[in-house]
Amino acid sequence: MIDERPEAWGDLFEQAALKVVHATPDAALDALGRARVDAVLLALSGADDPRRELLGRIAARHPSLPVVVLGPDDRLAHEALVEAGAADLVPLPADAEDLAQAVARQVAFARRAAASQDDGATGDLIGESRAMGAVRELIAKAAAGKATILVRGESGTGKELVARALHAASDRPGGPFVKVHCAALPDTLLESELFGYEKGAFTGASARKPGRVELAEGGTLFLDEIGDITAPVQVKLLRLLQDRAFERLGGTKTLQADVRFVAATHRDLERMVKSGEFREDLFYRLSVVPLWLPPLRARRSDIARLATHFCATFAAANGKGEVTLGPDALTLLRKERWPGNVRQLQNFIERLVVLSEPGTLGAEDVKRELRQRQPFVTETATVAQTSASLASEVIPLQAEVRRAERRALERALAQADDNRSVAAKLLGISRGTLYNKLQEHGLS
Repeated sequence: MIDERPEAWGDLFEQAALKVVHATPDAALDALGRARVDAVLLALSGADDPRRELLGRIAARHPSLPVVVLGPDDRLAHEALVEAGAADLVPLPADAEDLAQAVARQVAFARRAAASQDDGATGDLIGESRAMGAVRELIAKAAAGKATILVRGESGTGKELVARALHAASDRPGGPFVKVHCAALPDTLLESELFGYEKGAFTGASARKPGRVELAEGGTLFLDEIGDITAPVQVKLLRLLQDRAFERLGGTKTLQADVRFVAATHRDLERMVKSGEFREDLFYRLSVVPLWLPPLRARRSDIARLATHFCATFAAANGKGEVTLGPDALTLLRKERWPGNVRQLQNFIERLVVLSEPGTLGAEDVKRELRQRQPFVTETATVAQTSASLASEVIPLQAEVRRAERRALERALAQADDNRSVAAKLLGISRGTLYNKLQEHGLS
């Protein structure tokens, strides 16, 4: 409990069989680092209370720790405090029973969430394929060091999950894991989010606000979609990575950053460096340890296990009872390309489970849902369409092979955003062979 009047609530929680650790606002973070705590009760006078900054720091350093705020009965204040990281708000004057129930409810939620994580709810890292074995091996090796790690791969392959795995396996798992989605914010907001600002730094800056770098102190800062930041932000980020130093917006004091940096992108940074869109020095500073995530089509042997896991998870979450995937359903799922990777498979299985009755789902159930997903053309549908279109004509085998080869080259180039190296990997051939084939088909 964080309150300047701790004696006011001690008896209440003792009667509810909850052990209480009191702390003043100044000592709260240290106390949370020393003691095992299931929930925090924080007393605030309103959304403008200076101690609201403490709420943000607790949420950043201990994202799974619920914070119940005891504050004014005001809708706007409630919304602002929840946005700042509060799990619940108990309005003043507080009813003793309501307060005890709110804390107990959040403790129960947190424990259930922790149990689901322990049971392996991190679906993107499920799999025993050779590709995923290599990813796990690299995570184990890289996590122990302090070098910046660049996680790369297509959208939906689980880059954030890998970043969290790196943090959990590092020498600072008890520190905060703070994420910044670089593509979601314009330059001015991204800079203030990263570095924070001083009071009066700009219109509306009524108080000092710590940035994500400060909030990640002693932990990991995850820079997602790093390939989308603009040139001005690239310069400031380069200095942060090189010197581990920064200034708040509107400030003059240089602050040091004790932070482990993990970045992620699905973009072709090498091509962006060549075109001048991305600084070469920043690229090398970011990719000290590159970690590539394979697309789902490159680890098809994992699809059945992933689908089975998602099926059980969504059946339980939606109160569907026992829902399983039959062998024919799993066979059909393995044949799909899944261009959206694990994320697409996860969404597909969720829809399949929600719209199905309890029991074993077969190939017909899967086909029914595949027909609803028009944006994604499946390999089986493409083969069927091609066969139908050629049924009325006879084409020499050599010409058909050449036509299929050209289509494969065009699809690989399109999927790789015209990056020859990536296209060669997708096709399973060397770059030299790819260049010869492109020239042969007039695609160079």
